[in-house]
Amino acid sequence: METNPILRLDYPDPDVIRVDDTYYMVSTTMHFMPGCEILRSYDLIHWEHASYVYEVLDSTPAQRLQDEENIYGKGMWAATLRYNKGFFYILFVANDTRKTYLYTSKQVIGPWKKQQVEGFYHDASLLFDDDRVYIVYGNKQIYITELREDLLGPKPNGLHRMIISEDWNPMLGYEGSHIYKIHNKYYIFLIHSDAKEWKRIEACFVSDSLDGTFIGGDILNDDMGYRNLGVAQGGIVDTKDGEWYAILFQDRGAVGRIPVLVPVTWVNDYPVFGEDGKVPKMITTSSLKPQYTYQPLVGSDDFVYDSNDIRERKLKSFWQWNHEPDSKAWLIDQNKNGYCIRTQKLSKDMTQANNTLTQRMRFPNCAAFVTVDGAELNDGDYAGIGALQGCFGMIALTRENGEYYICMQAREATNTSLEAETENAHGIEYARIPVNSHEVTFKLSVDFMNQKDEAKFYYLTENGFEQLGIVHSLYFKLDHFAGCRFALFNYSTKQYGGVACFQNFVYE
Repeated sequence: METNPILRLDYPDPDVIRVDDTYYMVSTTMHFMPGCEILRSYDLIHWEHASYVYEVLDSTPAQRLQDEENIYGKGMWAATLRYNKGFFYILFVANDTRKTYLYTSKQVIGPWKKQQVEGFYHDASLLFDDDRVYIVYGNKQIYITELREDLLGPKPNGLHRMIISEDWNPMLGYEGSHIYKIHNKYYIFLIHSDAKEWKRIEACFVSDSLDGTFIGGDILNDDMGYRNLGVAQGGIVDTKDGEWYAILFQDRGAVGRIPVLVPVTWVNDYPVFGEDGKVPKMITTSSLKPQYTYQPLVGSDDFVYDSNDIRERKLKSFWQWNHEPDSKAWLIDQNKNGYCIRTQKLSKDMTQANNTLTQRMRFPNCAAFVTVDGAELNDGDYAGIGALQGCFGMIALTRENGEYYICMQAREATNTSLEAETENAHGIEYARIPVNSHEVTFKLSVDFMNQKDEAKFYYLTENGFEQLGIVHSLYFKLDHFAGCRFALFNYSTKQYGGVACFQNFVYE
């Protein structure tokens, strides 16, 4: 038996399918690139990286972190993943460009063909029904629209109607659509909130036809005993043995939104989620490849890469850049066995730094350490490891008048709400000490248990790691709308062109 949540990492808005003996899951990746990650599994519990759908999206100034622009809290949201007649389909919107994108491929590993769909479809879900295709989407008002055969826009004179409405809900009205045809009926799964308090709830509506009345309501209202944070929004999938499961997500504070596996049964052709209305904390499934060894979704990296990887400029799959990288300003240095960043602009803080390399943090706690070689830093450069979010925290090597220092900085939250922060936008320096070397090893540890959500920062001495600065509080907020991540960064505040090299990243 395995423990729920199945993945203790930030993989929100999941959609899941099965193709023969393989399950695939797609998740929101927001501003991180490469983007639109697809995972692979043979038992619905253990997952590994399968592919990224795109390396870059539209290369807008904001996606490239040009000047002070960014796409935090925007980017790619809530993709729908489908397989039909030999092709994989991915459709999603990007909330910075306000466009809808369609990617298709014969293989999940690509290459993926990129096209744009006429219109903007929030939290969309595709339905292939014989030779016709539909899209269900919306917030509070849920619509269904028939698409053209090429899927690139509404079909002239095709079906278009509002099928469900929850305009009155002062919290979150229905959204997160997932539509299926099962038992010769049409099922739409949605998320919304309790109207009196914030809590995610899963709902389902069913109809005998797409132009008929959809009837239903709440089917799962459970927090797994975790701080009244509901489990909801995601896709359902069947096994080869005819069993059904849903993969939903649950908010877990600053670490993000993490996937939960829920058994599904059917009573009179209506879905029943969980066991006695609860999500099981322990769950067992049958594996289609019981001896298979999964590759980890996070991990250490000594940056010793095969020459082919370097030529193809491919890092290990668990790395994503904060935004679109500047390919001219990073490299894997085979002589130093390190990931090196050369700054190309001046930045106010680590959140605007180009070529920042990130990994998801793991619930309930984790740590990472890395060695930073700052021999080629300029005065006013900062290179180190940070907890990447709006209310960021960091420890870095910096130079001032040619001398090296270690400093700890953080941007403190002014409240605990989901709303974005505006004060102390540049962060505050809480500690600074001189150091006699241009090479320093840093450590960042985080504790997410019961939403403690705290980060501590250390530097290595001959006596071991010593903490520097404050214990920094982390918060999940709408300004980034993503779980906190480890981040390796280098940015300049006075003169760009400085180089930092990161060696021997260890994930604990």
